[in-house]
Amino acid sequence: MKIGLIQQHNTSDIENNRRRLGEKVVELARRGAELVVLQELHDSLYFCQVENVDNFDLAVSLDSPTVDFYSEIARQSGVVLVTSLFERRAAGLYHNTSLVFDTDGSIAGKYRKMHIPDDPAYYEKFYFTPGDLGFKPIDTSLGRLGVLVCWDQWYPEAARLMAMNGAQMLIYPTAIGWESSDTPDEKARQREAWITVQRGHAVANGLPVVTVNRVGHEPDPSGATNGITFWGSSFVAGPQGEIIYLAPDDEETMTIVDVDMKRSEQVRRWWPFLRDRRIENYGDITRRFID
Repeated sequence: MKIGLIQQHNTSDIENNRRRLGEKVVELARRGAELVVLQELHDSLYFCQVENVDNFDLAVSLDSPTVDFYSEIARQSGVVLVTSLFERRAAGLYHNTSLVFDTDGSIAGKYRKMHIPDDPAYYEKFYFTPGDLGFKPIDTSLGRLGVLVCWDQWYPEAARLMAMNGAQMLIYPTAIGWESSDTPDEKARQREAWITVQRGHAVANGLPVVTVNRVGHEPDPSGATNGITFWGSSFVAGPQGEIIYLAPDDEETMTIVDVDMKRSEQVRRWWPFLRDRRIENYGDITRRFID
């Protein structure tokens, strides 16, 4: 499968961000991409650096012109398109939602982010209600996609449940970066941990992993911090955790990565982790902690 990745630096101009993304999707399709993956909350700046009720005005309903825009881009380009939107489900009820469009522009399915962080500069619990759709892959004309979002990528349980539900690939739209006060060594550790844990999901489940992160510095509107420098580094890993592609950490990138979707079958024959799981002994995994 030819997978298009768009790693973009956003500005406060939403229409400009959206226009640039649309142009890039069209260009990647022209170059042969079949699936295109966008970064987390790609239309705007990462507004979760502050808690501000006015930011709820950024949310869109699933019958909005924004959704129509991406539907039309997918249809015109003939690609499966993975988007990431701030969903207004009802007054006072909002989700961080990945909407997937099929090649005809129809909505193949949606995933609502399940794990919601609450850290300095990542105040997502203020904005997003945890997802209620479970870890269910989305069926498309290209196959069954296990779409998760950002903070979900640290949880092996989420990846495993997607795999157990028949996902053929794990996809993570992402927005993660550094705070300026971190030392160079600490920054390196954070980024490497982020890559490593997701490569682990690829290995443990015998599936390719596609992760698309935003890039560039975005200031903190409150001035409480020096903002976030998103570290890019979008990547594709194969089913043995092998790095097939790794983007730079400091510039925009638009590329196509060719992934052998038949390889997972062979890897799972070599390493039959699903066969050897001792499911009768895993009951305690649903507990918060074993005291």
